[in-house]
Amino acid sequence: MIKRFFAIAFAAVLSAPAFAQTTYALPQTSLSFEVDAMQTKTFAGPYAKFAKKYLGVDAALEDRSSFQIVSVKMTPYVEADQTKRFVFNASKTPDFLALSTQGLISTGEANFGSETVWRFPAKKSGDFSDKGVGSNFTSEAATLYRTIKNEDSYTKVAIQQDMVVEKSLDKKAQEAADMIFTLRKKRVQIVTGDTDATYSGEAMAAAIEEISRLEKEYMSLFVGYTESQMQSMTFDIIPSADNAKQVYLAFRLSDNDGLVSADSIEGKPYILELKPQPVADAAPAAAAKGQPAVYRIPAICEVKLSDGRNVILRDRVPVYQLGKEATFMVNSK
Repeated sequence: MIKRFFAIAFAAVLSAPAFAQTTYALPQTSLSFEVDAMQTKTFAGPYAKFAKKYLGVDAALEDRSSFQIVSVKMTPYVEADQTKRFVFNASKTPDFLALSTQGLISTGEANFGSETVWRFPAKKSGDFSDKGVGSNFTSEAATLYRTIKNEDSYTKVAIQQDMVVEKSLDKKAQEAADMIFTLRKKRVQIVTGDTDATYSGEAMAAAIEEISRLEKEYMSLFVGYTESQMQSMTFDIIPSADNAKQVYLAFRLSDNDGLVSADSIEGKPYILELKPQPVADAAPAAAAKGQPAVYRIPAICEVKLSDGRNVILRDRVPVYQLGKEATFMVNSK
């Protein structure tokens, strides 16, 4: 049973003729949160301000970004509390003080160490270069004047000339809207059979699918489109017995940057609350000879993570530093 309460950091072993001196630390619990957030980014279409005029629909006029928590995984880890170090003298190291591969003296039940993953979403801008099939230029008629010299005067003669100029944004939006209505009309004609060509079976399905794809592309020029990507980060919290309320700011979620650390000045805060259960005092034992060894009995804590309104994680974990310290006697010979 004693082994269950030990996770001890090895510091030094000093050789002596009769006794070995071992320095160790009491265990403490850290809580690691692996958080996944989904970023949804909406890119406004280049013709967004004409969506109401030509299609009768409302559209976002500028790019928008938002994040939403999709999963949270909590893992408790046991590590050495370097503020609670003790010296143990014995002719040999007791069996329960077995050095682990982590440089810690502990039972095999504890978790040691964690990997922090930093992954940030790439900054992107909307790409509408492959949407639509209309030309970017149009032909306009321009009237030029040439001056002709007569015997007594000069006369201006009008000359008609076609010039190639770039289409206005309004004109391109109008043409895209016209194409949308043309595609919709063509789809109705195919479905109702009101067309010179005959469509049936797979041919009809393929034609309607292609028309719908083209309509979606043209609509994106007005209403834009949305992309999603995942962001993953890890946040560690070490509870402290000095925190009377046992309330901690775990991390924040920003619409612009996604998951950010607790000390960031922007973003919705996510709050961690711990409620330690009382730890009963050990029953008095009969007097025994030997050397006292100090250990910790963890407090079983109810853990709750929330955004202030909605609870997204609730669990129970043992937290050593919120429990009690006790001693037992070990024969040092």
